[in-house]
Amino acid sequence: MIYFANLIHLLLQIYTFLVIIKVLLSYFMSPFHPIRQAIDRLVDPLLDPIRRNIPPMGMFDFSPLVLIIAIQIIDSLLMRLFYTLY
Repeated sequence: MIYFANLIHLLLQIYTFLVIIKVLLSYFMSPFHPIRQAIDRLVDPLLDPIRRNIPPMGMFDFSPLVLIIAIQIIDSLLMRLFYTLY
């Protein structure tokens, strides 16, 4: 059970890094680059509902920040649940 919890934690951390990479690549890389398109296909399904509810404020899009905070909260709750069950 502890290995499963660690695997979930690792996957959520990788997804968090993918969100950060997406934000950084959006400043430097063309949206048509294959690497950026692959990352966008992984991250955009979770960012799109947030973007519908929290529109960009001027030049700033806070949806990646909201997603990262949500991932961290979910990770914390799941780890707490797994460790209490173990």
